[in-house]
Amino acid sequence: MVLPDGVRPAEIEVRDGRVTAIRPPGPPSPGESHNIDAGNLVVLPGLVDTHVHVNEPGRTEWEGFAHATRAAAAGGVTTLVDMPLNSVPPTTTVEGLEAKRDAATGKCHVDVGFWGGVVPGNRGALEPLVRNGVLGFKCFLSPSGVPEFEHVVERDLREAMPILARLGVPLLVHAELPALLREPVGDPRSHATWANSRPPGAEQGAIELLTALAREFGTRVHVVHLAAPAALPVISDARAAGTQVTCETCPHYLCFDAESIPDGATEFKCAPPIRPAVDRDGLWQGLIDGDIDLIASDHSPAPAAMKQLEDGDFLSAWGGIASLQIGISAVWTRMRARGLGIGRVADWMATAPALLAGLDHVKGRIAEGYDADLVLFDPDAYATVDGHSLYHRHAITPYDGMCLYGQVRTTLLRGDIVYDARLGTGAPRGRLIGSSQERR
Repeated sequence: MVLPDGVRPAEIEVRDGRVTAIRPPGPPSPGESHNIDAGNLVVLPGLVDTHVHVNEPGRTEWEGFAHATRAAAAGGVTTLVDMPLNSVPPTTTVEGLEAKRDAATGKCHVDVGFWGGVVPGNRGALEPLVRNGVLGFKCFLSPSGVPEFEHVVERDLREAMPILARLGVPLLVHAELPALLREPVGDPRSHATWANSRPPGAEQGAIELLTALAREFGTRVHVVHLAAPAALPVISDARAAGTQVTCETCPHYLCFDAESIPDGATEFKCAPPIRPAVDRDGLWQGLIDGDIDLIASDHSPAPAAMKQLEDGDFLSAWGGIASLQIGISAVWTRMRARGLGIGRVADWMATAPALLAGLDHVKGRIAEGYDADLVLFDPDAYATVDGHSLYHRHAITPYDGMCLYGQVRTTLLRGDIVYDARLGTGAPRGRLIGSSQERR
């Protein structure tokens, strides 16, 4: 068992979906209704992924709640938080939130929460969205790629951040400053052409602006998908000054390097771009040192035609990587090679994300009173990724053909099995976090 105070043999008792006792292993007690022996597997808390683009309603052909949450369950993710954009309507109004909840009802294999969106002109919608259950907000400092979710400028942040500070919810930010982006120059089939147009300085400049505003207004700010470790000193200095700022990175930044991406391999396109190996190593050091708080997938799939697989044009391809089902295996494979212990998986992919989303009282750890969200994980098993065997709606992933260590054998949500490696997933059992039904 990976427990808050370490990794050790143990057994847990579950009643009514919650952990009611943790004790040394022993024979089954009289009257136990059901017993699961995990044997030599590692039991992790259910993972919490706070950065998932489900895209339903409106662009369900990109992903959808049924596909995404099945993939999540198979990847040991028992709670995900859906991003407010790529769906139509976006989650920038209460009406948009309700449309998303209606679309998700009855389809979810894991628990699902929702981020709201901050866009120009929607300051009046922020408090009603919180009252109706969003866990916080997301904004873009550079164009998002979809017209219905506009990026914000400093004036918009100055309007929104005092409201979010008063409400006590975080602002998640795509941190690339448009003024520091460059026009692409070079072969559009080269990843370097794309990467050079979005330099690390654009991340650092955006984070400098965010931390200054967060300090001014007392707003909790979270930097999503950090790819440039050069920006970490800005975050560290802000924290030392008392500013509430956290950050995440993603499996693809921890697994891949720009030097190894072939021409035309648009399955690797994302923003910020995958950076050189030295930056990948810097992100790992940031995690180890505690400067990076968590790992989230930024699962953002799209149909094959939008990824421009035939012509391999990085500049016109949709930027997004599908990894929801295999994130834990990708991360553990690299952790294993670096000699890092399995307990850090729980820290980075369960406990810290639950804290970001304000769910740390029920999610993210194996502890009495918490939801019995559990993952039976074989850290020594390995398999070759076959994109066509994943539950994601589309088979496109840069992990296709990679041999990864660590396999999820069973996933339990509140004590019920929602994924078994031999049987797959069953009926949807997930709840919509923050919905009126859940609040009752």
